Amino acid sequence: MAKIGIYGGSFNPVHYGHIGLVKWVIEHTDLDELWLLVSPNNPLKPASSLAPEQERLEAVRQAVKDIPHVVASDFEFSLPRPSYTANTLRALQNRYPEHEFTLVIGEDNLAIFDRWREYEYILSNFRIFVYPRHGEPADLPSPVLQAKNIHFLASAPYFDISSTQIRANLLK
Repeated sequence: MAKIGIYGGSFNPVHYGHIGLVKWVIEHTDLDELWLLVSPNNPLKPASSLAPEQERLEAVRQAVKDIPHVVASDFEFSLPRPSYTANTLRALQNRYPEHEFTLVIGEDNLAIFDRWREYEYILSNFRIFVYPRHGEPADLPSPVLQAKNIHFLASAPYFDISSTQIRANLLK
C-alpha cells in the first residue's frame, strides 16, 4: 500500500515556502508521494479573491515538475463545490483504495480544524502531518488535542512567506 500525502490549498499563488515544505516532507517522512491538490473553491476563503483555477494548477505543475515523487493534481476540480476536505478524502479513498492517505496541513489550519466540515471523520480516519508555524503554538480545539494521529513536523524548516503577503505586496 503506497503512502500518499495530500497537501491541499488554493496556492494563490504557489511560492517557495510551499515548495520548500514539499521537498522537506518528501525527504523526511515515510510518504511515497506527495500530491498537491489545487482547490478550486476553499469554503473558508472568498472565491472572488482567487486567480483562475487552471492558472493556479499550471503554476503548481511548473513549480513541482522537477521534484521526484511530487504531483500537482486537479482532483478536486471534478468534485462538488465548495471543496470540503472530508469529501475529497472520501473520493480519493474510493478511487484509490490501494493507497493510504495522510493529510498535510499548517498549524494555522489545525487551530481552526473544528470548523472544518466533518473534522471528526478526518481525525478518526487519517493521519495528519502538521507544519508548525513560527511564533507561538496555536491554541488547539479540545477534540483536536485528543487525536492520536496528529504528527507535528517539528524539525521542518520555517519559511517566512505566505500567499496573502505576496498578494498584498502586488497591490502596493
